[in-house]
Amino acid sequence: MPVSAQTDLPDLTHKLTALAPRPAAPAFTLKDLDGKTRKLSDYKGQVVLVNFWATWCPPCRREMPSLERLYQKLKGTPFMIFAADQIESFDLVFSFTGELDPAPTFPILLDAKGQASAQWHVQGLPTSFIVDKQGRIAYRAIGGREFDHPEIEAMIRKLIHE
Repeated sequence: MPVSAQTDLPDLTHKLTALAPRPAAPAFTLKDLDGKTRKLSDYKGQVVLVNFWATWCPPCRREMPSLERLYQKLKGTPFMIFAADQIESFDLVFSFTGELDPAPTFPILLDAKGQASAQWHVQGLPTSFIVDKQGRIAYRAIGGREFDHPEIEAMIRKLIHE
């Protein structure tokens, strides 16, 4: 049965915390589910949403479809999403993503030892960051979000045009 937003739970929020001044985003190099190495530094000049999550985390599971909808809305713009799974096996993550509806087409990364999340000072899951085109963290969100909400989409579009 596909995993989708459950209607018996409270709505996910769409509020993000703006960071000022914008700190430099920590570098990371992680492999995606296809075995391709992804470096954040290769995406300078694009707005990047970095999402730290795990399959066992209910709000992580609930927000995943909204990440895919946002990714599809912004296709063709300088925007990328990386969802970095925390300390779980390839098989578990691959199996979980196959249950999602819609299935993610953005890169799912494996932070197998939690090193990237430690560098980003992630204290709980999910935690997400929106990195501007200069490689600085513009927004942070701790807890589940409805990422395709018009307010979040507008924030990202504004960053794309900075």
